[in-house]
Amino acid sequence: MNKLHVKKDDTVIVVSGDDKGRKGKVLETSPKEGKVIVKGVNIVTRHVKPRREGEQGGLVKVEGAMYACKVMLYCSKCDKGVRVKHVTEDGKKVRVCAKCGAKL
Repeated sequence: MNKLHVKKDDTVIVVSGDDKGRKGKVLETSPKEGKVIVKGVNIVTRHVKPRREGEQGGLVKVEGAMYACKVMLYCSKCDKGVRVKHVTEDGKKVRVCAKCGAKL
């Protein structure tokens, strides 16, 4: 079983690589590969062929997948990437910031 520490629609910050320090929202996760796609981070150029008559082909800039270990959940209260602690509230498991205790 492959499990990621981030989910879709989480705000994350990149901790290593060319885009280090950039924040973005998780658009897609791939637990099997251990990768995530973050909005506005790891922009790659794709060569696109025109598929239909009259459609434009060319170079398209899109977000590429990156390993989930290179991102951390972002806490707006701490204003940095943080580890997550799980707390039970009203019978539900909730993710909170390990430093300040804010809900993520």
